[in-house]
Amino acid sequence: MAKDIYHNRVRTALEKDGWTITDELFRLTIGSRSVYIDLGAEKLIAAEKAGRKIAIEIKSFLSPSPVNDLESALGQYILYRDALKRSQSERILYLAISNEVYLDFFQEEIAQMVVESQQLKLIIFDSNKAEVVKWID
Repeated sequence: MAKDIYHNRVRTALEKDGWTITDELFRLTIGSRSVYIDLGAEKLIAAEKAGRKIAIEIKSFLSPSPVNDLESALGQYILYRDALKRSQSERILYLAISNEVYLDFFQEEIAQMVVESQQLKLIIFDSNKAEVVKWID
């Protein structure tokens, strides 16, 4: 399976943000099929015994059509979110996108509509510094 071009930068950004990467490719099995989310991560929170668990799907939005990229990312996000609800309901799915994509395409009405209606959870990362810029829950 091919990794997104930003895979290692997102991994580094999450580690800098205090997350422990638990899975390079987080496998979910639904019936006889499996899907693979880019990363699995955990963070122990001092006030909790269990901590937080997340899964991260990384998208670069580098094709000539950001709308096509959004369609593809949204399909994966919904599939993975639903699969997580069935098998690992404590794990929250995030879509990781670069700050450039967030400040450009994700400010457009079409992207805002999808984020709002689908309640997308986003991790915005700086692709040059490999740092998390913003979490959107």
